[in-house]
Amino acid sequence: MKHLLLGLAFLASAVSIQAQSTEKDLIKKSEDAVKVINDTTKNGWSKKGTITFLFNQSNFNNWIAGGESSLSGTLGLNYELHYKSENTTWDNRLLANYGLIRTDNAEFSKKSDDRLELNSIYGKKAKGNWYYSFILNFRTQFTTGYVYGKDSNGAEIRTENTGFFSPAYLTFGPGVYYKKSDNFKLNFAPLTSKFTFVDNYYTSIPGYVDGSYFGVDADKSMRYELGFYASGYYKFTLMKNVSVENLLNLYSNYLEDPQNVDIDYQINVVMTINKALSANFTFQTIYDDNAYRGFQTRQVFGLGVNYGF
Repeated sequence: MKHLLLGLAFLASAVSIQAQSTEKDLIKKSEDAVKVINDTTKNGWSKKGTITFLFNQSNFNNWIAGGESSLSGTLGLNYELHYKSENTTWDNRLLANYGLIRTDNAEFSKKSDDRLELNSIYGKKAKGNWYYSFILNFRTQFTTGYVYGKDSNGAEIRTENTGFFSPAYLTFGPGVYYKKSDNFKLNFAPLTSKFTFVDNYYTSIPGYVDGSYFGVDADKSMRYELGFYASGYYKFTLMKNVSVENLLNLYSNYLEDPQNVDIDYQINVVMTINKALSANFTFQTIYDDNAYRGFQTRQVFGLGVNYGF
């Protein structure tokens, strides 16, 4: 009887071990299957886009403390197109924004935003999260830009200063690309060509000084640079319904004043109210001594109406 009980105990133990082993195998096979499904799902083309209308208004009527009524609106497009395979990644992003602001005492409506930009990074797997890459960046604006002042009678006047494709920037070159996720990416391109295009109307004005209009020489419509380009992208959730997006671009021209690094940094904070509404804050600063010897800054805040597609 004792031996029978021992035998039954051993058999039960063996069955239990076998069951656990079988269960572990099933779990592992299920996990492997899920991983294959996820990898397959992520491969191929993916796309997403958002159209946003940003609105801001202030109104004063018989306000003793002073103030000026204003109305502004900005229409924006953010469209992303991505491709992924086992050894290849290709990230594309189109940004387009245009905004106007109108104040009671101003003669003209003024631009609050004007931007057209295309970013593209193609990567071929090197090791881990690293890729051999090729980058392309194009930037310009939609409409004419003005410098504002006063005439001898104190009336507001404006002078044309920029226009569509004037300036326009085209940057491209090979490099290395680190992509930990869609929310964290770095690119380093040590041999990057940069072209600056302008309308030669602005560089043919009598008395024009070489390089004074976005670095382009007199009677020319293009400037070429060769240098080091670096870019970074980092997006994170600050708290529930609040996302923060950081974009940084750096460029150093080997051919002239390499110590003067061009900087373009932008932060976008989106506070989601519901599917259609959000409060949006954008801050951007640019340093490019060929355009302006100092930091250019812009800041936009308002209520956004969003449409995703």
